[in-house]
Amino acid sequence: MNKKLILMYTYDTVSQAVNGLKQRGYNYDFNFATDVIICKEPSIILKPSEFEITEVYRYEGDSDPADEAVVYAIESKHGHKGVLVNGYGISTDAISDDLVKKLRVVHG
Repeated sequence: MNKKLILMYTYDTVSQAVNGLKQRGYNYDFNFATDVIICKEPSIILKPSEFEITEVYRYEGDSDPADEAVVYAIESKHGHKGVLVNGYGISTDAISDDLVKKLRVVHG
C-alpha cells in the first residue's frame, strides 16, 4: 500500500534538497542495487521491507527530460537515515519489482 506524504520543506534544486536533508540528519548516501538499496560507507544493505520513504522531492528539467530527478529521504527500521537520488526516473530493468513498488509514492 502506498502512503501519501506531506512535505514540510521546499527546495528549489536537487542540491538544496540533498543539503537540507543532510542538515536534518539524513547523512547516508543510498544507491540502487538490483533488489535493495545500499550505502557503501558505512556498509548498509536495505531490502524494501526494511526502510520507509519519509519525504520525496521531484524536479523536472525545463527543456531536457534528462534533467529530471527525484530525491528520496529514506529511514530504515534500524534508524539509518539517508538520501537516495534517482536521476532518470525508476527503471524497471535496473531494479526489482518490489523496489519499484516501494518507490512509487502517491502525492496530493
